[in-house]
Amino acid sequence: MTMDSGRQQTLRGVEAAGFWRGAVNLPNLLTLVRILLIPIFVIVFTSAPERAFLAAVVFALASLTDWLDGYLARRRGEITRLGKLLDPFADKLLVASALILLVDVGRAEAWIAIVIIARELAVTGLRTLAVREGVIIPADAGGKAKMIVQTLAIILLIVDVQVAHADLYLAGTVALWMAMILSVVSGVKYGVWYWKGWG
Repeated sequence: MTMDSGRQQTLRGVEAAGFWRGAVNLPNLLTLVRILLIPIFVIVFTSAPERAFLAAVVFALASLTDWLDGYLARRRGEITRLGKLLDPFADKLLVASALILLVDVGRAEAWIAIVIIARELAVTGLRTLAVREGVIIPADAGGKAKMIVQTLAIILLIVDVQVAHADLYLAGTVALWMAMILSVVSGVKYGVWYWKGWG
């Protein structure tokens, strides 16, 4: 083994140690819970139509952990490299799973789901590139609003019932359109910020 290869292995070991340092904490455990809730949500949603409300509850709980793990990580000073990797992955996987299921049962338009999912992947890719190049892409209020509206839309479309005089399917469809528009607008902003920082 040459001296250079030995140094490279040492650097890899140091990087790996840094990646896992402090990884076992409450925020990261909540992120893992969100990932584990995804197959439960899928099973409940696809098992029987009468379990739609239960599926909506599972999705809502999973979505709540998305806010809670970030809040706790910042408040407790437990932001880790593992958390930065897992959190957006879990978020995108949850949303994509829900949208695909809604398209499959005819409660959401396929092209709207594709636009939203594509935006999520694009923004995640930009953030990854930005981190490597030392560019900081600030959180966008439009992105946060998109997430709230998107979560509400998915929950309404999962339940898909008539409550009193309120048509949840119609409300969910309108909310999903709003989420798609916000997705595109905030996605463009993220792209502009990235290119400005890169330039």
